[in-house]
Amino acid sequence: MQFSTALSQISSNTLTEFKNLTDILSPEIIEQGLSTHGIATIRKRKLPMESMIWAVIGMALFRNFSMRQLLNQLDILLPNGTPFVAPSAVTQARKKLGSEVIKTIFEQTQLQWNEKSEHPHWCGLNLYGVDGVVWRTPDTKENSESFSRASNKKTVGAYPQVRMVCQMELTSHMLINSAFDSYDVNEMKLAEGLIDTTPDNSLTIFDRGFYSLGLLNHWHNTGEMRHWLIPLKKNTQYKVIRKLGNKDYLVKIETTPQSKKKFDDLGDSIVARLVTKTVKDKEVEILTSMVDPMRFPKSDIVDLYSHRWEIELGFREMKQYMLDNRFTLRSNQPDLIKQELWGILLAYNLIRYQMVLMAKSLKNIHPNQLSFHGASLHIIHHLTQLPFISPGNIPKFVMDITKAAKQFILPSRRERKYPRALKCSKNRYPIKKAVQKNAVHLK
Repeated sequence: MQFSTALSQISSNTLTEFKNLTDILSPEIIEQGLSTHGIATIRKRKLPMESMIWAVIGMALFRNFSMRQLLNQLDILLPNGTPFVAPSAVTQARKKLGSEVIKTIFEQTQLQWNEKSEHPHWCGLNLYGVDGVVWRTPDTKENSESFSRASNKKTVGAYPQVRMVCQMELTSHMLINSAFDSYDVNEMKLAEGLIDTTPDNSLTIFDRGFYSLGLLNHWHNTGEMRHWLIPLKKNTQYKVIRKLGNKDYLVKIETTPQSKKKFDDLGDSIVARLVTKTVKDKEVEILTSMVDPMRFPKSDIVDLYSHRWEIELGFREMKQYMLDNRFTLRSNQPDLIKQELWGILLAYNLIRYQMVLMAKSLKNIHPNQLSFHGASLHIIHHLTQLPFISPGNIPKFVMDITKAAKQFILPSRRERKYPRALKCSKNRYPIKKAVQKNAVHLK
């Protein structure tokens, strides 16, 4: 059984009436992605390009397999009687495939899967989050020339790194888009690449590190009803235009000449809404483009920011659970690094879409309320078993994926009992005497 056939079996369930993976990731999407970039299998090869797409996905799903094991053990090749695939053939096939094909397939599938998922919304807006993550690449000459290393005044990092910014739907953790480059590229610069693909009628929640009036203004003005929400930067100067309610103001913030040069559509100032709320004895100030107090109630706006952490959980799911804490990527060349990263994002969305189907089989459960660790292990375990199962026994394994959804429901999240506190930095000098003094004082 080919790996693509094995993967196709996981989509068969009575809820969605999908017969196989061709209803989710159709051959037409793969063929279109290949033809768009002028790549095709002209003659019958042992490693056709269609199979190599599944190989790139498999690199993320089966992290403990080497490429040769992945291709040979899961039979991702045409049956021509020769079970062995040389490593050089795999590298050549991946180079021919390139990274843009996987990127195109990711973009097409995310549109299809997110449309079918029918995500819940708040006040008519779908909730998205934007944040950054760093990936470590092998220390090769080619990677070092393309990707920079983390450094400070004393040391330089051991590995070249890639900085990535992702946009994620927060109730399902499904990715919308991503942009990545060398480690020395600023996150806000990468976030600009996500503006054009942001869906209309949406609210995107940013971390305070993305505070840029030019970026936020351009984000809001592109498309229809593309709102943003971000914590107010410390010491920001603003002028109150009008009071909308208790601790709810319409404010004007002056822009800088530097930001106006960078963004042509940015004026001398922007108008935004500033909402303040006391959370656990601390004043939280949130700035947002949702200036209509009748449509967007103040009571929910500050609480919405807590959902930003969903994207952090998504990054943990990718690195810790799906990639099994193997933080260094596999590829030794920059273009293959990009290909591998798009394959990771595509594989993550594939699992997350299966979890959307699981959640639909349950009542009043969102996909982010299911355990990614448990569900992904369950799905990947079945994938590793399918090549060794007779075709007659496959249906019962397939149906288990939907029927087992209930066991992956997470308990309700606990509230933090103690406030966040900064840890003391490491001190090269002993602090034993200070500790003793404090101990006496406490007595």
